[in-house]
Amino acid sequence: MSNLLTRLGMKKPIARIQAEAAGSPLKRTLGPLNLISLGVGAIIGAGIFVITGEVASGYAGPAVIISFVLAGFACALAGLCYAELASTMPVSGSAYTYAYGSMGEIAAWVMGWLLVLEYGVSAASVAVGWSGYMVSILNDFGVSQHLFPPIEYAGREGHMWATPLIQYVTDENGQGSFPFTGTFNLMAAIGIASVTALLVMGIKESANVNNAIVVIKVLVLLAFIAVGIAYINPANWQPFIPPAGQTWDQFGYGGVLRGAAIIFYAYLGFEAVSTAAAESKNPSRDVPVGILGALIVCTLIYMVVAAVMTGIVPYPELASPAPIAVAIDRMALTWADFSAPWVEGGSLNAVSLMIKLGAVLGLGSVMLVLVYGQTRIFYTMARDGLLPKVFANVHPKLQTPWTGTIVLGMLITIAASFLPIRILGDLVSMGTALAFAIVCFSVIYLRITHPELERPFRVPGGVYTAGAGIIACLGLAAFNFVPMIQHAMNDNPLPLMLLGGYAVTGAAIYAAYGFWHSRLAKENAEDPE
Repeated sequence: MSNLLTRLGMKKPIARIQAEAAGSPLKRTLGPLNLISLGVGAIIGAGIFVITGEVASGYAGPAVIISFVLAGFACALAGLCYAELASTMPVSGSAYTYAYGSMGEIAAWVMGWLLVLEYGVSAASVAVGWSGYMVSILNDFGVSQHLFPPIEYAGREGHMWATPLIQYVTDENGQGSFPFTGTFNLMAAIGIASVTALLVMGIKESANVNNAIVVIKVLVLLAFIAVGIAYINPANWQPFIPPAGQTWDQFGYGGVLRGAAIIFYAYLGFEAVSTAAAESKNPSRDVPVGILGALIVCTLIYMVVAAVMTGIVPYPELASPAPIAVAIDRMALTWADFSAPWVEGGSLNAVSLMIKLGAVLGLGSVMLVLVYGQTRIFYTMARDGLLPKVFANVHPKLQTPWTGTIVLGMLITIAASFLPIRILGDLVSMGTALAFAIVCFSVIYLRITHPELERPFRVPGGVYTAGAGIIACLGLAAFNFVPMIQHAMNDNPLPLMLLGGYAVTGAAIYAAYGFWHSRLAKENAEDPE
């Protein structure tokens, strides 16, 4: 037993991690602006374009703005810790590698498996929202009813080939259920397949596309704010925190906290910056700039857009995978109509079409960054022997981990096709919060055990800031786990079953493959010194 515990606790030497980073075969093409753009591309997306409406309508009401502040504060604490670790260990494995160097192999595996929730499953949830905006645009052109005919399930409406197989609905008492819709989200699958193909072509090409889309996305959100301010009805902000409902997380202060826990995953873009460290020109300088710069910019935009959205539409009416589209349609911008005799109704709205197209492109960039981050984490884990070599195969010409990217793209496509945003969002938020807590702990551990390490960026406040990050992140994770237990007690065990099955699958993969193929274990066996 002692030998087994020693084996599971093997740590990768920090010097070796730094040497591997210096000798990485991946191309170093990304500068600080690329990294800020990468972070903005991931952060601004799901939180605004998809999840805001769900949180406002079901949990926090107009106080979703406070939920953003709470989630942003927790992310700021974790972001500072990420910046210190990324400047010390500029590697593509991100938090997985940080855990390997500080707490050992089993902790690294747990972190790597949590990051699948943070990236892969998150990309699936964004794809579901992306499909909602695509259907809204096609509806403007009068063709969605032919391509995606309406369907009904559990008293709700959806669209054939654009609604996941499993959905989430709540009754008047706030009790949730997970009915089957009889279809799957083909549109979301197409979105994931598209970004997967782009990533196979190369990171430089992907970064260029992402940079362009990020500019468009930010301009679109600014346009939504500029136009929407004139249509705000202050009465829609009353009451700012709706009175508590039948359950602890249905409005009231509990709903604000639950909203922060759900929205938390929308901030994971800054973490994606650290996964690009191995492809950064000067990672010790550029990665901290990318992380903190993206986090500050996006938090401000989140709060303003949420305020405008809830000011235009009464919060109970925002329960949609495309809430900005709902707000745009509510504004009825007839002054922006232009003649389009080829569509049903004979006209289109220029502002509405521009903003919805911006949402489609914006969510596309989010999917791009998230799938990118997931492939680079699995690439690093495969190089360490904890995953099959297929995830570490680099194309000789394209210089990308192409086979692993394709395999992951297929798995993410399946999740996007069959699971709803609510389940995906809870899984992502909880996995992200736990991963961030481990990162904060890694800073404390390395400050104590390796005080001599060069740290180009140091967390202000040191271990106290990192400790506060642990408390904040674990608290938000708990606010996502408790509802899963409550669903199981109310004969809706699906979310808990998915979480349990996911954990068991991860343990089985490590026991069957990672434990026996660990590169570090083999090298230590050959040379114990």
